[in-house]
Amino acid sequence: MPDLTGKRVAIITGDHVEEPELVGPRDRLREAGAEVLVLSRDGAPVQAVEGDVEPTRRIEVDGAYEDLDADAIDALVVPGGTVNADRLRTDERAQTLARKVAGSGKPLAVICHGPWLLVSSGLVDGFRLTSWPSLQDDIRNAGGHWVDAEVVVDRNLVTSRKPDDVPAFVEALARLLAAG
Repeated sequence: MPDLTGKRVAIITGDHVEEPELVGPRDRLREAGAEVLVLSRDGAPVQAVEGDVEPTRRIEVDGAYEDLDADAIDALVVPGGTVNADRLRTDERAQTLARKVAGSGKPLAVICHGPWLLVSSGLVDGFRLTSWPSLQDDIRNAGGHWVDAEVVVDRNLVTSRKPDDVPAFVEALARLLAAG
């Protein structure tokens, strides 16, 4: 993994986030030297789950993404979990953040059900990406090219399918961040 010292990454999330898709990127990026902020809508801790339905633990966050300035970060990460992703996709602030990061050319890394935020934000048209398989129709209907792969990088967009893909997902994001 490249050295990410000096890089600032925000992870936006809510309740019922898939724990390994939040904790894996957070911890691995921090180990590589990045400053990683985990942000919920209101700054309250979030309930993590495993397999969408089994509660695991509450995870402390660093603040509210409502207060996040997209210009102050180097990358944005959106973990999955069906309920978490469904709530993020309808949140105007989350959509605005995703659009700003995508428009700036900064890495936008989204896993599992997280691409719903991209669909609802109008950000998949013309992109090649992956996700949890049940999202493929949504992605195709929004103009994206869905593929079944561990990780897909298309310009500044990094996508993966599931918790097992977290190592490849983080590595691809780290390479993009290190490149600049």
